[in-house]
Amino acid sequence: MNQTSITLVEQYYAAFNGGDMDTFLNLLTDDVIHDINQGKREVGKEAFTQFMACMNHNYKEQLVDMVIMATADGKRAAAEFVVLGEYIKTDSGLPEAQGQKYHLPAGAFFEIRDNKVARITNYYNLQDWIAQVGG
Repeated sequence: MNQTSITLVEQYYAAFNGGDMDTFLNLLTDDVIHDINQGKREVGKEAFTQFMACMNHNYKEQLVDMVIMATADGKRAAAEFVVLGEYIKTDSGLPEAQGQKYHLPAGAFFEIRDNKVARITNYYNLQDWIAQVGG
């Protein structure tokens, strides 16, 4: 496994958990590809920044029980974790938010270029999340 890529992903999630969006976003390439769980593909740091603004407005989340792996060449990495969250504001097309707490297994796949995240694909079971928030 490539320790440089593992460290990059660790920094990425530490910034997320710490609410440090400047550091978090600076770990991305300008042309980052973001494959949204059960959604569309977005390209570019600006689109990712807007996505995170929406997420941070509607949800309060911490990622725990992190396991990170990387290929020997460091070009790809993966993470498995649990999302401990609170649904604080209603997100468009989803059930009404009432401060519901959730515990959601999730994972992510990364492409790494020049020691930055060039692609992130997130996965979690949306139906499980909806059931947990009472939808």
